[in-house]
Amino acid sequence: MSNPVLVEVTRGDGVESRHRGSIAVFDKSGKSIAAWGDITRPVLPRSAVKPLQALPLIETGAAEKFAISDAELALACSSHNSEPEHVDQIAAWLRRIGLSEANLECGPHRPMDEQASDALVRNGIQPTRLHNNCSGKHAGFLTTAVHLNEPTAGYASAGHPVQARLRRTLEEMGDCDLSAAPEGIDGCGIPVIAMPLSAIALALARMADPSGLDPARAIAARRIVAAMTTHPHLIAGRHRFDTTVMQAARGAIAVKTGAEGVHAAILPKLGLGVALKIDDGTRRAAEVTMAGVLRHLGALDDYMTGKLKETLEPGILNAAGEPVGGIRMAKGWV
Repeated sequence: MSNPVLVEVTRGDGVESRHRGSIAVFDKSGKSIAAWGDITRPVLPRSAVKPLQALPLIETGAAEKFAISDAELALACSSHNSEPEHVDQIAAWLRRIGLSEANLECGPHRPMDEQASDALVRNGIQPTRLHNNCSGKHAGFLTTAVHLNEPTAGYASAGHPVQARLRRTLEEMGDCDLSAAPEGIDGCGIPVIAMPLSAIALALARMADPSGLDPARAIAARRIVAAMTTHPHLIAGRHRFDTTVMQAARGAIAVKTGAEGVHAAILPKLGLGVALKIDDGTRRAAEVTMAGVLRHLGALDDYMTGKLKETLEPGILNAAGEPVGGIRMAKGWV
């Protein structure tokens, strides 16, 4: 069966486009609280699982050894805009552990933020690996390798201990065997392993309510969620969905985007994890769907809903700046 239509894109009085997808909402026990579409089919989670990938940074003792701040921990979970604040803090972090931008194994790309990208062009500066939106995650990987006396070269390859730890962490948090899972290479060069949405949502629920985890992991989970919600600008940046939602939520919600229409949410007050995938991979549909799910679950109060009006149902403008349509949750999706 096809996944349900979750999002409609309107123009005038008509629906111009439709986006299908699937959504899983779980609690820490593995109970499915809500589901739409096929949540058992493995999907490549991309950057949506960065909060889970940050767990070893704390669990290994690396964060304590190198005095990793909550701001740096947020950057380890980020898909950042490469604004100066992001780039400068990651560069300083690498210097503190005795490394540099040259040790990063993510490739360079232009900043996702238009203002930051334009500034590089005006100043004749080529983007570096620090400008990769995943450079904070890679700094975290390098920190664990340095702490554990592992080779820093090749840390992004599947056979490196860093990546083996990440695979084990995903398996343990999601209660799933990934030994035969489909996998590929993420945009930043590390392995990306397919997981069912149900497993991703379960893992995120255990971040939201880590009371059933072993004490060291529970401490790590709580600190990661606190870092994300305390420093939402470092998770993404200006004009980005994740930052906007977390700023409005004032600590109640942690959200994390992934490429190709994947999105994740950690809801500490509800003890729930949310994972969703839009079939056609569009970010616009993933963001509107996540906003719709948060409203449906009661995670957004009246204050948050008011602050997020443009985010919940973004409008579509023509070249003259006139409203001509919008993006909304499909009628009857619940």
